[in-house]
Formats: sequence, C-alpha cells, structure tokens
Amino acid sequence: MPAHVTAPLVTLPAHKVTTDEILDDIQSRHHDHPRLGVILRAIGNCGVTTRHFTRPLQSPTVAGDAGVHERTQAAFDDALTMATDAATRAIAAAGIQPGDINAVITSHATGYSVPNLDVHLIAALGLPPTTRRLPMTTLACAGGVHSLIRAHDYVTARPADTVLVVATECLSTSYNHADTSIPSMIYKALFADSAAATIVTGTPIQPGLRIDDTFEYWLPDSLDRYAGRLDATGMHFDSTRQAPAAAAQTMPTLRNWLGRDLVDFAVIHPGGPSIIRDVAQALGLDDLDAHHSYASLSENGNLGGASILDILARTHTTPPHNGALGVAAAFGPGFTLSALRGVWQD
Repeated sequence: MPAHVTAPLVTLPAHKVTTDEILDDIQSRHHDHPRLGVILRAIGNCGVTTRHFTRPLQSPTVAGDAGVHERTQAAFDDALTMATDAATRAIAAAGIQPGDINAVITSHATGYSVPNLDVHLIAALGLPPTTRRLPMTTLACAGGVHSLIRAHDYVTARPADTVLVVATECLSTSYNHADTSIPSMIYKALFADSAAATIVTGTPIQPGLRIDDTFEYWLPDSLDRYAGRLDATGMHFDSTRQAPAAAAQTMPTLRNWLGRDLVDFAVIHPGGPSIIRDVAQALGLDDLDAHHSYASLSENGNLGGASILDILARTHTTPPHNGALGVAAAFGPGFTLSALRGVWQD
C-alpha cells in the first residue's frame, strides 16, 4: 500500500547565527585548547554557513552555563513552539482541518517532558481526543525518515486515515562548553534548531512523493559510533573515530535492498558533506543531484530529524519528473539507517 506525502512545512527560529560567530566564541572560550587549530579548520570545512537557534548564542542554555534542567526544559518548550507552528501550517497547506487528523507521529531527541510532544500537540492544535499517537524520542537525525516509515505502516493498515508527521529538535541546547573533544566542537557549528511537519495519506492530496517501500538497518557492532549522554551540565552527543565512515558502511546493504533500480533523485540527511557525498555516490548520483542536501546543510545546518523534511520541501521547488524514482536516507545513533523509496507524482 503506498503512502502519499505532502510538501513539508519548516519552521526556523528567529536567531540566525553565522559560522564566524561560532568560531569567535570557540576561540574566546577555548583559546588554550591544544587542538584549537584543527578544530577551527574542521568547523570551516563542515559545510555550514548559517544556522538558526531559538535563543541567542550567548544565552544561558546555549553558550552559557545553564544546567541540565534549564537546558532540557528550554529545549522542550522551544521544540513544542516550533512544532505547533509547523504543524499548523502543514495542516492548512494540505487543505484540511485539525479535526481531519486521525494520527500523529512525532520525533525529537532534545528536551524532556511527560506527557510528551504528541499529547501537547493534540492539545495545542485542537486535534480530536481520539487521535492515535506514536511518539519517538531517541531517533535523532533518523527521526524524519523513520517517522515517514511509521506513517507508511499506519496508512497501509488504515488507508482512509490522515497522519500528521512532526519532527523537531532544539539542538542548540547541546552547545556546551563543557564538551572539548574535537567531534563535540564540530557539533557546536553543525547542529541547529527547527521543526518540520507533513501530512501522510493513503490517497494523494497534492503532488509529491509516494512512498512504496521502506527499509531499516542497524550496523553491527556500532552502538558507540554516535550516542547521547546526559549529565548535570545538559545533553551531550558523543561519537567515536569510526563514526564518520559509518554511513558509507551501510551503503552496500542499501544498494542490495534497491536491487538494480536506478535512482533519479535522493533526499539525503545532511550530517556533513562527506555523508551527503558518500550516499549520493552509492546511489549513482553526483553533487548536483544532491544540491538540496548541500543547500540545507549550508543554510540551516544539521536540523536532526527535521533535516530530511527540509530537503523534501526544497525538492518541491524543483520537482523531479513524474514517475521519477527517489530514495530518502537518514542515519541515527546506534548506528542506524532509515530509508524509503518511492516515486514522484505530479
């Protein structure tokens, strides 16, 4: 059973932060770091020019000294605000009403709340109290594709239903000067804040991506490649020296799943320039084919789970030809690959 995805709506917060500002902040706070030159060069090569934060760079929950409670509360509050805005606009753009939503699937890895984002959105959006819920909180960068996979599963079981998918992250609250490893310094420049939402249905209501099949894969012996860590100073994201090669290591399995199908376009998670390039090449595509992923990375940074929806939204601005075969792929802690394939429908 296919699932049809509307053009995602993306919400970016107010504070645009340049890479030069982050370089200045790191040089000021870590002027005596023994690998400072390496760090600055790596940040300059990470592919990000600007990104948006929900709060100013020097606020307590970003480059300041706020503790875990203040950071996690700010992350959830700001994520909910952005998610509500993106979802409201996605529902309106689809030409439906909040009462038409039958299920909501949410993804976020920053912030903490019980009840979770799904229940808060039902209240904030005025969704029916019978709305089915699937909240996911640890998928991180894989969250956007993984949520679409679960939406595909849902409309396969209930083809007449309408599903709201929302991915949101407030990754700026992991910008923490207690982290001084080279990967964590790069994450300061790579991560950003946003929310994105889309509507998934069993029958098309707009031109766009039709999901025909989905794929999930865990790379064996990779539990430490990327991992979240919580301590008194806040949420941290750690990675090992093997992490940058992990995406490429999942590509043979992805290619095997695709078989001999020739891919016309791809929606690739922008975890960094090398990840975009490795995936595009594995799919038989080049940098021009992946230009929306590179543009998203440059202009918005790594938005976590919302990134894939931002790139899908950009794909709508220069849509592939009718019937073009497409693949979406994103990567999460574990190390996991979430992927889907389908065709573009006019």
